[in-house]
Formats: sequence, C-alpha cells, structure tokens
Amino acid sequence: PLPAQGSLLYLDTLRAAFPKALASRATALLSWAPGGHRAPAGWPLPTLYCTPAEAGALPSRAAALRVQLLFALRTRALHVLEAGLATELHDALVALRASWPGLAEDLALGRLSPQPGLPEDTRCRLQALLVPDATRAAELQAECALGFEGIVQRLWPQLEVVVVGTAHGAEQLYCDALRQADCKGLPFYCPFYRAAGALLGINMWPKEMAPRFLLCPDWAFCEFLPCPAEEEPRTVLLGELWEGREYGLVLTARPGEYRCRAGEVLRVAGFHKQCPVVEPIRRESQALSVRGESIPEERFCRSLCRAVGMWPGARLVDYVCVESALLGASSGACAPHYEVFVELRGLRDLSEGQRYKLDQCLQEDFPIYKSFRFKGSIGPLRLHLVGAGAFTRLREALGSPLPMPRVLREERLLHLIQSAVIS
Repeated sequence: PLPAQGSLLYLDTLRAAFPKALASRATALLSWAPGGHRAPAGWPLPTLYCTPAEAGALPSRAAALRVQLLFALRTRALHVLEAGLATELHDALVALRASWPGLAEDLALGRLSPQPGLPEDTRCRLQALLVPDATRAAELQAECALGFEGIVQRLWPQLEVVVVGTAHGAEQLYCDALRQADCKGLPFYCPFYRAAGALLGINMWPKEMAPRFLLCPDWAFCEFLPCPAEEEPRTVLLGELWEGREYGLVLTARPGEYRCRAGEVLRVAGFHKQCPVVEPIRRESQALSVRGESIPEERFCRSLCRAVGMWPGARLVDYVCVESALLGASSGACAPHYEVFVELRGLRDLSEGQRYKLDQCLQEDFPIYKSFRFKGSIGPLRLHLVGAGAFTRLREALGSPLPMPRVLREERLLHLIQSAVIS
C-alpha cells in the first residue's frame, strides 16, 4: 500500500504545479487493473475521477480502455488525464483513431455498445451512468475529422497534464511519441518510483521533461551496490551515496521480508534536503547477450532510435529483441545473432542497406559487439517489420497490467510477434 505521506506529497505537488488539477470529476483514468481498481498515482479518491472504477477491472484490456475512453470523452472540462502506463494511453488513442464514429454515436445516444470482453450485466450497469449528449458527440466528430495531431488537447482544451505510472525504460519511447503527436503541447508527469512492488520515491518536479525521484528514507529499507561492481561488493546506505555515481538497488520492502537485489540501476542526480534524488537508468535483467556481450535494453533502444533516424519518414512505434537461440530452427543455421521486430509509422518497407544501419549502429556504439561481429562469432542482426497494431495485440495477449519486456524470452509471445511479420 502507498504510504499516506506519499499520497499527500503527490497531491500537494500536483496542485502546486497545476492549480485546477484536483477539481472534482476532472481526472480521467485509463488503466487496466483486472484484479480490482487501483489508481496508478496511488490516491484512489473517487471524487477526482470521471471514469467509473468498475470499467478498469473488466476481464479484457481492450474493452476496459475503450469503456474508460468513452467516459473520458463525456467530460470536456478535464484537467488531468491519468494512465497506468504510457502504452495504455497510446492504445486507448489507437482505439479512438479506429472507432471514433462509433464512440460519437454512443455519446449521442447515451449508450454503451456491446463488445468482446464486456459482460452484459456490467455493460448495463455502466450504461445507466450515461446520458445522451449530442453536442459533445458533434464536437468529437468535428475534431477527429481534422486529423489526430494534437487531438488530446483539442478534445479536452482545459487539460493541464498527463500523469503516467511509469515513464522510464521502454515506456519512455511511448511518452516521447505521444508528446510529439497526439498529446502535443502537454507535460507528462510520472509521480512515483516503484521497484519490486514497493514505493521508494516521489517526483517533486512535475514540469521537468526527465523524471527524477526523491528517495524517502522511511518508505522502504534500501541499500546500494556501487556500479561497476567492486571485487568485494559492499552495500552502502542512503547517507553514503555520491552524486553522479550509479548504484544497483538492494531492497527490503517491509520488516520481515527477505532482502533482494531489485534488478534496478539508479544514478544519483543530486540531493534535496539531504535526501538523494535519483534517476532510474536500466534494469539489469533486460539485456541481450548471445556471447556474453551484455547489451542493456536502454542502450540498445538508443542505437535503434539512431538507426530509425536514418530511415527517411520513419517513426518508431515499438520493438522487441530476441536472441536467435530462442527461435530454434526458424532463426536459420548461421551464428547466434539478434532478431529484432519493429513496428514503424511512415514507412512500409526497408531496403537491405537500411536494415543494415541498425547492425552498423550497434557496432559503433558497442566495441565488444563489433569485435564479435568481426570474428564471426555473432552473426548479422536480422530486422523484421511487423504490421500496424501488432504490439497493441501483443500487450492484450500478455494479460498483465505491468510493462511489457522488450527483450522477449517467452515462447508464446515470440510466436505471436512472428505471426505479425510483414517483411
């Protein structure tokens, strides 16, 4: 559970930066929580939300996000748009692009249309909360007919901020894409830092682009292993951290729970009233390593984004990486290599020369990878394009409200993404 101090700090920080953010029924929530409703920001005040709690607990992720989107569209005077993950906001806006005529009709009639994953008894209860609103339906139709650049602020002109539960790692890719297109002109605020199910810190600077978190000493017991690892590793405590250094997180969440490495690496960005302020850097478990080269996910993502910048007109939607050994015979008979699956907008196909740009970027960014490629012990990277919406469907199949890993190791998900390959 979220400490009361964390909830109060969040509310105070949000109100100070965005004065109308705590207005009654002025927050819309887009978050799938099949085990029961939870507010990603951690403060389940029903008076803040215009979206019903029951909608987020539907058995289907797609149905939950569409129903929450419909209730959000009813309220023109939104001040806060909140999502558990940036990917959930993205997928809800994909549903808006695909089905805005049907959503406008539902708004005009005060109706909730039947859909897969929405039980009939739940649909009837939620529909009872709707009333016909032809004016709002006409506004939705007019704005969507103009295109979707900046659509979020056009639909909700009083919106002040987008709150997301996670904004680092691969979720940052979606935050950046939303900032550049659908949510143009709006700040993104990630209020809390969580690891291994425990709340560790709060972001006191909501208007800054890159999230950084004040570690609160009495929320969990934290220890830190200096990076790179020392010969005889020894953990240090909060008062022993140095600004600018990186540390692996060792966590004991509550008294009596076992002590464990959380798999998170943090950089100390500074101090606030003697408490360290940290930036999450990477997850140790998310790395590609076919010959022991160990390329972290976030650095691989940087190389991929650099390669995409060399493909005119292309914008990266999402990606996953796979070590070829996990694909078995389908990966071919060459040396172990990386298989990369990407979804792009603005480009339908890539030449062989363009595909090689990613392998070239990896060689430039990682000398150890270049060495293994030169020796032939790592084969050429293989890049595959997947169809539009492939990653939205993959998240639905994953059946988890947690962020999806970008280094895939589950065969069921590998087969799903392979089936979406178009070239």
